[in-house]
Amino acid sequence: MDKDLVAAMASPLVLSILAEGDTYGYAILKRVRELSRDELEWSDGMLYPLLHRLERSGSVRADWGASPEGRRRRYYAITDSGRAQLADQRRQWETANRTLGGIWSRAASGPSTSLGTT
Repeated sequence: MDKDLVAAMASPLVLSILAEGDTYGYAILKRVRELSRDELEWSDGMLYPLLHRLERSGSVRADWGASPEGRRRRYYAITDSGRAQLADQRRQWETANRTLGGIWSRAASGPSTSLGTT
């Protein structure tokens, strides 16, 4: 997938995953793979800088906790500010999806003559 498209969808995707419930980095990476049917495989190097940016902006809160195995693990949670950001980003993506879907469905049904060409 195009790098720019992956970057554009990264924040809303992570915020959406966190809206499902608090989780930790590796689980987010697994969820991205699962949701994309293995078409997206993010690295730690992509995820953690994004989580840190979201934390600095107040969209995400991070707290240390223990894993079931007893190891320390950093858990991430969406904040109220993050939920508001996600709602705004969702509206934007729905507009983009509707717009592209409209033109792509017309293109799939054949050439248009609405431009006055014959």
